[in-house]
Amino acid sequence: MNLLSVKDLKVHFPVRSGILQRVTDYIRAVDGISFEVAKGSCVGLVGESGSGKSTTGKALIGLNPVSEGSIVYDQKELANLGRKDFQPLRKRIQMVFQDPFNSLNPRMRVEQIVGEPLGIHEPELSKSERRNRIEELLKQVGLDSKALNRFPHAFSGGQRQRIGIARALAVKPEFLILDEPVSALDVSVQAQIINLLSDLKTEFNLTYLFISHDLAVVEHFCDTTLVMNQGKLAEQGPTEEILSNPKDSYTQRLLSAVPSL
Repeated sequence: MNLLSVKDLKVHFPVRSGILQRVTDYIRAVDGISFEVAKGSCVGLVGESGSGKSTTGKALIGLNPVSEGSIVYDQKELANLGRKDFQPLRKRIQMVFQDPFNSLNPRMRVEQIVGEPLGIHEPELSKSERRNRIEELLKQVGLDSKALNRFPHAFSGGQRQRIGIARALAVKPEFLILDEPVSALDVSVQAQIINLLSDLKTEFNLTYLFISHDLAVVEHFCDTTLVMNQGKLAEQGPTEEILSNPKDSYTQRLLSAVPSL
């Protein structure tokens, strides 16, 4: 069963010039891609910087406007939903961002950061119920309750990413968009976060779209791989097949740049 179906998705950003700032061209960041994500699967979206993969992820969650195409999530069309109409779906679809420092408000304590989605989506929780939920979330991502009253700058990169994951899990979503969640981390910490995400996927029956430029991580983590190049999908299929027998020259170049898979 497909949880997400994307058809002919385009995200074009206007280029303006002149005194009147007229539109003279478009940056075709995403230019007509189609793919599906089965419930309970992990789909890898790979490509070099500027290929359009992060723009795709943000379009799925309503952070980038859709120029054309369809995004159907659990039989509901999401493309160009208004903010108010999209709001109920944010409980089901969450995103973990690339930079764990910039994605966390430096002026907020961990309890406020992780509890913020609960205040929006579950306002009926009492103060003690909310605090208990936050403590449980921190425990699930490998942090203890001592973290509650600390600010993001007091944590390592890996710990900050764990806080970001806890925040994403707070409202019990079913679909996580993971935008380069380990690229800013040291290799040893990357492995810890990937293992954590793998455990959480099993524990909560999550579905992932895993955006990455690292084919070695995708090989370890993803069932299906989509290869993106200049706003288009070069090829897609089972991860093992894509990595062992790439048909597109762009995928072959990506693989040749990886020291060892």
